[in-house]
Amino acid sequence: MTHAIAPRLILASASPRRAELLKQLHNDFQVIPSTIEEQQQAQETPSDYVKRLALDKALAVAETIEGPALIIGSDTLIDCQGQVMEKPRDQLHFTQMLTQLANGTHQVRTAVAVVAIADNGKRWQQVLELVTDVTMGEITAQQMQDYWATGEPADKAGGYAIQGGAARFVRSISGSYTAVVGLPLYETGQLIQQGRQWLESLR
Repeated sequence: MTHAIAPRLILASASPRRAELLKQLHNDFQVIPSTIEEQQQAQETPSDYVKRLALDKALAVAETIEGPALIIGSDTLIDCQGQVMEKPRDQLHFTQMLTQLANGTHQVRTAVAVVAIADNGKRWQQVLELVTDVTMGEITAQQMQDYWATGEPADKAGGYAIQGGAARFVRSISGSYTAVVGLPLYETGQLIQQGRQWLESLR
C-alpha cells in the first residue's frame, strides 16, 4: 500500500505580516511570492478588484509548481467611499490619504484565495472577501509627519499599519482584525480545510 503525499502549503506573498499570521495556523509552509501586476481595471469595483488579485496571486504561483499543494493568495486594500487607496507614492500622497481617513470610517477589504492542486493536475479554487469598518479619530499634521518618518507607511495600502504605529489613530474597528493586518485567520483556516478535503476526495 502506498502512502499519499501530504500537500505542500504555500503562501503566495512576500508580506512578513501574512507569514507571521499564517504561522498561527501552520508552522510548515513555503513562501513563494507572486509577481502579478496590481492594477485596478476600468469599471472594476473595489470588491471585485481585491478578490481578483487574491485569486490571481494564488493561480500565478500554481502555474509554477506540481501538486499536491495548497496555495494561499491574499490581498488587502483601503476603500474610502468607493475610492481605492493604494500604497503612497510619496509623503504628499501619504498625507493626502491620511487626511481623508482621519475623523471618519472607511472599509478595509481583504480577500483570501486558496487553490488546491492534485498530483494529476486537477485544480480546486475558492476565494472570499471580508470587509472591516475602521474608524479613525483626529490626526494632526505633526503626527502624520512623525509617522511618515518611521518608514512604516511607505509600503502599506492607505499608508498605515493598524498593527504598528497607526494603532494610536484608530478609534474602533468592526470586523476581523487579522483581515485588516492582511490575512483573516479563521476564514483562511476554513479554506485550507476545504482544499484538503477536496484533495482527499480524489484518492
